[in-house]
Amino acid sequence: MSTTTEQLSTRHLLGIKDLTENDIQLILDTAANFKDVLNRPIKKVPSLRDITIANVFFENSTRTRLSFELAEKRLSADTINFAASSSSVSKGETLIDTVNNILAMKVDMIVMRHPYAGAGVFLSRHVDAQIVNAGDGAHEHPTQALLDSFSIRERYGDVAGRKVAIIGDILHSRVALSNILCLQKQGAEVMVCGPTTLIPKYITSLGVRVEHDLIKALNWCDVANMLRIQLERQDIAYFPSLREYSMLYGLNKEILDSLDKEITIMHPGPINRGVEITSDVADSKHSIILDQVENGVAVRMAVLYLLAGKRG
Repeated sequence: MSTTTEQLSTRHLLGIKDLTENDIQLILDTAANFKDVLNRPIKKVPSLRDITIANVFFENSTRTRLSFELAEKRLSADTINFAASSSSVSKGETLIDTVNNILAMKVDMIVMRHPYAGAGVFLSRHVDAQIVNAGDGAHEHPTQALLDSFSIRERYGDVAGRKVAIIGDILHSRVALSNILCLQKQGAEVMVCGPTTLIPKYITSLGVRVEHDLIKALNWCDVANMLRIQLERQDIAYFPSLREYSMLYGLNKEILDSLDKEITIMHPGPINRGVEITSDVADSKHSIILDQVENGVAVRMAVLYLLAGKRG
């Protein structure tokens, strides 16, 4: 892995809104180099050998946490893992006290997932460490958006000019907002599609198209990013039943085959098979869902490597 003289414009990765288009391209180009590394027999580089990273997760996670852990190990960083459910947080310890105790162990970087929007921004103002937002409530999930863009670029050669439909629970999705911002900064057109109750009213102010008919959205787009219904974030019923939602907004092979063109299917996971997407679509040649998972490690390696260059 050759070192780069270019640097990010920001010391933290708190959200896509803080990144410039040049930042995004630098991350994606660096990720492409790291993906080459990951395909070698020896998949490890010494780039972050003197860096200690704490993975601080206040919400459950599988793919994101494992992806960050693997990225850190591939970069030769020292890592510690913290889960709120088995920590002093359950005894009432504050976020700042928790993180400062971790930093007292000489940690350089914090990768944090938190249920409240803005938690990473709050922390960045109160502790002396670099913060990577691994998802804050229903707000942002910047590394997911970056790996999604990387996967689209890998499939089509460029993100600019592509039409991407984000379909499903837009209201409760941190993936949706980060993707909208990331794709638009690279020159893609974005549409959101779902029931009226799951489309936030502010969404048109972001310059995206809104569609409530799944077939129209699929015929418009090059890429369909299917989101799951986030029942854990819903305090009221936003639609009558999962069965009805699936009938109106679930993507199956019959619908896919009826389109007048081939499209690419994405999903940030976890997949609710049979609700927003059927297995024969998720596992089809149209799907790049497993490519997204693989690309997540390379993109997170790139983010950590480039942020390490902004230390001090």
